[in-house]
Amino acid sequence: MAVDAATSRPPATELLGARRAGEATLSRVAKSLFFGAALFYLCVPMVAVLIYSFSTRWTANVLPDGYTLEWWQQTLSNPRIQSAFSTSVMLATLTAIIDIAVVVPAAYWSRVRNPHIRPVVELAAAIPFALPYIVIAFGLMQFSGIAAPQYQGTFALLVAGHAAIAFPFVYWAVDGAMAAAGIERLSETAEACGASPFQIVRRIVIPNISPGLVTGGLLSFAASFGEFAMAQIIGRSLDTVPLWSAEMIRSYSDTAGSYNRLAVVTLLTFLLLFALSAVVVYWNRGQTVRLLPGAGAARTGDGR
Repeated sequence: MAVDAATSRPPATELLGARRAGEATLSRVAKSLFFGAALFYLCVPMVAVLIYSFSTRWTANVLPDGYTLEWWQQTLSNPRIQSAFSTSVMLATLTAIIDIAVVVPAAYWSRVRNPHIRPVVELAAAIPFALPYIVIAFGLMQFSGIAAPQYQGTFALLVAGHAAIAFPFVYWAVDGAMAAAGIERLSETAEACGASPFQIVRRIVIPNISPGLVTGGLLSFAASFGEFAMAQIIGRSLDTVPLWSAEMIRSYSDTAGSYNRLAVVTLLTFLLLFALSAVVVYWNRGQTVRLLPGAGAARTGDGR
């Protein structure tokens, strides 16, 4: 009987395999629940904004009392909203272009040509995180009032301010891409072949850090597009989407449908940034690992 009982027990390997399978199933369920909760948390507000943009009135019911396309028609045909969107898009685009044009040479020079200035560049990238945007805006107003009073309240000064606050987003993305690509070794090899610094940046550096450029450009665009405090102080005479949105919130009790039009503009902003994010994801498909610091060293250590 003792021998029969021993032989009837399942082997230890089967018990271990069943336990691991149970843990894997539990892990998949936990991940699915977490992803579902995060998706619900992110989607419910946007669904509410979408419904509100079509609602006539929304009183005590779960759903609106009625639906209409009037708010979309008014918003899309409003010249001021069109001007605000065009100004914000132009402002964000110029900010991304300026930051990329400044960051790529600075990051390359601090990594390859003169590593001693790297702490200075990193400190410059940390300043916008340490100072509130409103402080930077007042500093720019004071400086421009002394050095160039004619630029106060202009679009050019606002672009300069946005380029300053968006600089860290581009710098860290580009610097991480350079670290992952091993720009130092690539630059040394190209220089040994007789390439000039301009040729190295144009033909070696930029193609190898394109994922970081696209990601940094998107972050800079989004930071500039949604910035309010600096636009309120520097560009009072300009119309941007955040300034128009703040005005709609203040005039809720005076203007009928202001929140509905604000819901339309919020959705348009979300769709614009979502489309740009989708482009970045598509552009960087299969290259995510290259953006991680140390990825180049890992590939070298593996012999690939």
